[in-house]
Amino acid sequence: MNIAKVAVVVGAGPGLGAAIARRFASEGFAVALMARNLESLTQIQNQILANGGKAIAVCADVTDVESLSSGFSQVFSQLGHPEVLIYNAGAVQIASILELTPEQFTSGWKVNCFGAFLAAQQVLPKMLERGRGTILLTGATAALRGSARFAGFAVGKFGLRALAQSMAREFGPQGIHVAHVVIDGIINTPKIHIREMEKEIYTLLSPDAIAQNYWHLYQQDSTAWTLELDLRPAVEKF
Repeated sequence: MNIAKVAVVVGAGPGLGAAIARRFASEGFAVALMARNLESLTQIQNQILANGGKAIAVCADVTDVESLSSGFSQVFSQLGHPEVLIYNAGAVQIASILELTPEQFTSGWKVNCFGAFLAAQQVLPKMLERGRGTILLTGATAALRGSARFAGFAVGKFGLRALAQSMAREFGPQGIHVAHVVIDGIINTPKIHIREMEKEIYTLLSPDAIAQNYWHLYQQDSTAWTLELDLRPAVEKF
């Protein structure tokens, strides 16, 4: 019999995904870490286990129906059905419309939007049966405006925002809290330190601070649910 509540973090990378996973694990959740890179997942899993939490690593490709279905089947069998789904997968492509190949454009949309649709289909039936559940989707500034050379990213993020709105309106009355989080700025990750060494920490979004906001969204009372939350450093222009 599964006692711990279950949270699935799809797109559990070493930055925000890891921070969200650690935050929910610290509150007693059994966490399923899902991504394509098993080595990265294992590192996060070991961090959680070392702190007394429970976590499993599940390899899955969010753009592939069978792969994602198989991944969730592992979650269901090993941990149980999720109370919380966090969709944090994302693929940033910066290129002109004239430079993007059809394959690149399609791949970006699949990671940024289609995968969230597939993941939601996996968890919603049991959430509806229980009459409760939380689905949190990681968005971006590109969900609000399509900048030059960002069509390959913005189209998927626009779609993700639309998906969040549609799901919230359909399933909110049935006890499912769906929220879309607009990340407006650069997240402080290990890769950023290498790529943009001149950036001061206060100009970057802290993964742990973002994760705290995800936890807050999960805890919200149903009489005052947030549909969309935008987060940015204090110094970020908007």
